[in-house]
Amino acid sequence: MIVREIVHTCSNAHVARAALASIGGDFARLFAAKASSDNMPAGVLAARMVKDFARSADDDEWECVNTLARRADQPILSGLRFILSRGIHERNASAKADGAPPSYMCGSAKLSGAWTA
Repeated sequence: MIVREIVHTCSNAHVARAALASIGGDFARLFAAKASSDNMPAGVLAARMVKDFARSADDDEWECVNTLARRADQPILSGLRFILSRGIHERNASAKADGAPPSYMCGSAKLSGAWTA
């Protein structure tokens, strides 16, 4: 199960930081800005979100990460991106009450774009 590998490796802040740098692009820049606004390094925030996912994700979310990873050229980075998008959504949930489905959802297939900060 690829998601277990993601949780095992990316729960480490240094590994999470390197993986986030490998994702790169707008996603990594926005994530780093979010981490900075929370007064923490991006790797630390990413590792926390991975650990939170491991503790609180339901079976459908675990399966979603596995499905996305199996279909991707870079499975670990694709799965991590889903997990981090979920973490950002969880952090923004109280601030955003427009009823729109979260962009990280498996069914939305919108993981290629950045979340709404």
